[in-house]
Amino acid sequence: MVPSASLLADDPNLLFVPAGMVPFKPYFLGQETPPWPRATSIQKCVRTPDIEDVGKTTRHGTFFEMCGNFSFGDYFKEGAVELAWDLLTTSVDDGGFGLDESRLYPSVLVGDEEAIGHWMKATGLPRERIVQLGNKENYWSMGVPGPGGPCSEILYDRGPEWGPDFDVTTLGPDMPFELEDRLLEIWNLVFMQDELSAVRSKEDFDVAGSLPKKNIDTGMGLDRVAFLLQGKNNMYEIDVMYPVIEKAEQLTGRRYGADRDDDVRFRVVADHVRSSMMLIGDGVTPGNDGRGYVLRRLLRRAVRSMRLLGCEDRVLPELMPVSRDRMGETYDNLVSDWPRISQVAFAEEDAFRKTLQAGTQIFDVAASEVKQTGGSTLSGERAFALHDTYGFPIDLTLEMAAEQGLQVDEQGFRGLMAEQRERAKADARAKKGAHGDTGVYRGVFDEHGPTEWLAYETLTTESRPLALLSGGASVPRLAEGEVGELVLDRTPFYAESGGQAADAGTIVFDGGRLEVLDVQRPIKGLVVHQVRVLEGELEAGREVHARVDPEWRTGARQAHSGTHVVHAALREVLGPTALQSGSYNRPGYLRLDFGWTQALTPEQVRDVETVSQQALRADLAVAWDYMTLEQAKEWGAIALFGETYDNTKVRVVEIGGPWSRELCGGTHVDHSSQIGTVVVTGETSVGSGNRRIEALTGVEGFGYLARERDVVAQLTGLLKTQPDDLVSRVQGLTERLRNAEKELEKARLAQLLGASADLAAGATQVGPVRLVAHRADGAGGGDVRNLAMDVRGRLPQGEPGVVVIIGQADGKVSVVAATNDEARARGLSAGELVRAVGPLLGGKGGGKDDVAQGGGTDASRIDEALELVARRVAASAQA
Repeated sequence: MVPSASLLADDPNLLFVPAGMVPFKPYFLGQETPPWPRATSIQKCVRTPDIEDVGKTTRHGTFFEMCGNFSFGDYFKEGAVELAWDLLTTSVDDGGFGLDESRLYPSVLVGDEEAIGHWMKATGLPRERIVQLGNKENYWSMGVPGPGGPCSEILYDRGPEWGPDFDVTTLGPDMPFELEDRLLEIWNLVFMQDELSAVRSKEDFDVAGSLPKKNIDTGMGLDRVAFLLQGKNNMYEIDVMYPVIEKAEQLTGRRYGADRDDDVRFRVVADHVRSSMMLIGDGVTPGNDGRGYVLRRLLRRAVRSMRLLGCEDRVLPELMPVSRDRMGETYDNLVSDWPRISQVAFAEEDAFRKTLQAGTQIFDVAASEVKQTGGSTLSGERAFALHDTYGFPIDLTLEMAAEQGLQVDEQGFRGLMAEQRERAKADARAKKGAHGDTGVYRGVFDEHGPTEWLAYETLTTESRPLALLSGGASVPRLAEGEVGELVLDRTPFYAESGGQAADAGTIVFDGGRLEVLDVQRPIKGLVVHQVRVLEGELEAGREVHARVDPEWRTGARQAHSGTHVVHAALREVLGPTALQSGSYNRPGYLRLDFGWTQALTPEQVRDVETVSQQALRADLAVAWDYMTLEQAKEWGAIALFGETYDNTKVRVVEIGGPWSRELCGGTHVDHSSQIGTVVVTGETSVGSGNRRIEALTGVEGFGYLARERDVVAQLTGLLKTQPDDLVSRVQGLTERLRNAEKELEKARLAQLLGASADLAAGATQVGPVRLVAHRADGAGGGDVRNLAMDVRGRLPQGEPGVVVIIGQADGKVSVVAATNDEARARGLSAGELVRAVGPLLGGKGGGKDDVAQGGGTDASRIDEALELVARRVAASAQA
């Protein structure tokens, strides 16, 4: 029985674990030897491709739990069929699920006669009761290169109320859409036997060959079986989800089951609240890409759905604890880690509420412009901009447009969304391609086995090249000046992982020398060096001497141990909820991301630095040991969110005993004093509910302090003061400068407005209208507006007056138009005049009839714009 792995997949092609077999993938591929011939698990999973269908069907959800049985070269088709049928049909009293045999329909891949025979033997069912379906239904893969094989879905007939009658013999090869709710798939038995090199769709893939052994991977959706056994209509009504719907009913005053659209929203809330909580529990924080974007989308869809149900108050503090109480019965980390989980979730809701407020204002402007032009439809471009730029959901745009009697170009919006999705898919494909085909590495591993990795023991090794690679393929040699990849039988180089940068160093051989540029583990167990040939020509099989740069390693050890010290200091200063969510360190530098919803005060930053320095002065012992994951958790070791760990053996690093205990595979100093120093250089936001602290260690930290000292020395010399008086002296100078600038501003404004009388007196008579069209070089937006308003006030009372001032300053053009009551009575509008000249100036603008303003970037056409104003006024005067 294997405990669930984290939701965060240890696979470059996956954001989350989408199936129960993912943690066992190395065993299926033969990359690692499984510690047991059979296993069973209940794995946490998240699937997001069908997020838009959540709540609309009885079977689509984002988070779910996958029950699975696995065989690693032990039993195969016959054993899987027998075990599945036994569990499903054995009575509840005898430990089974007690499902009615007459409602169960096994299915196999078209033409899999072996599977048909096993089903008939195990169940006694006639051949015509066994459904034959095509690749779309009954061939399984992860959707990316890796293991795959034909499968056998077990279908449960929910009865005629869930779909039309059917004839089993005519169902294949594709399951009719109208039967997907009636014939519910509850268990999929995958006969894993193929290795796939490319997967373009469920029906279009390339089989590279057979797996080393035939394996079994089964997956049963716990939520689906639960709603069948609990007598519910769908997964949203089971015991761990429906209480959230009940709470949502209380908050909204609406009733589940009364309205179809409302029911979808209630289900979205139940699913997304639970899924978000589980993702945060495994270390995901909201962001704008990758895992963070998925989480942000789930949280915001839940909040949005509650708003559409009529609740505009904060809802997550009410809903998520309900889900915690239910799911926490199984996952106790949801209870113990609740302060951090709730902090992240509630902060994201608060941020989204601000987004909704800002988006509502933008929508109101857009709707007003549509109405002013006599239109009735908000364009798809405006709706998409609201969604893409301001995070404004389309459902909310549709709702608010209807309230104002407007329609939305949904087709245009959907088209732009489709274009964006295609760009995202292309980007994802490009990112997946960047990982390269691991087949060449797998070939090296299969031939030579794992790399003997000695980074903890030594900085030098005598090694033998096992493979030379270039452009993703094996090559016989690497020539001088060439960059390629090198696999050694043993290596002292640390491969980048756990936030620690790879080692630098050299590899020398008789007549040649290589510079090590990077070190990675493209597949588990294999260390690959990216190298540049500085001298000579390297051929496979030659003896080489690998040497890590000792200064680099010393700096890396200082930075990594410094990261642990800063993490412990943060938790001491801020509390236990300030947990690390990511890190990166290289020689002399560290950065640490941690869950926190607000900026640290200068005092808190100083406290973190002080606690860190005290730990260094205490010369705390640094030690590490290996133990099981469960033992590490019992010992109080902190696991870094986003990392995956071996359930059988993990490395725990402690500094000062229980003060700092973390799961870590990095290199470290022997005593905290060897870190040298910890100098915090910055604390910033890296997304909602997540902060980043940066620091320097060792010689780099001392160098930073020396530079700061030199700056202070230069300033005290220039200002002829002592260091202790430097701040007050600079404050005094700053205040004097600010006062001087204010006086200059007053003088400049007085000079500018002093010209108002002359401009008003020199107004051009255009028919009955007094017109002032003036160019004010050196005047910015505020000055231009003040001048225009002052001139308008000086024009003769009782006569139509129009003032247009165009100024330029700092490469920007500003235009302000102002009209009096008499001018407006003759149809002269300030807003229309600004809109007319805006394009000439390379910009736009607008406003009301009495005062309007705009701007642009093309100062070369200011005179032309003023002439256009005169023509417009003249035409209006004649009319």
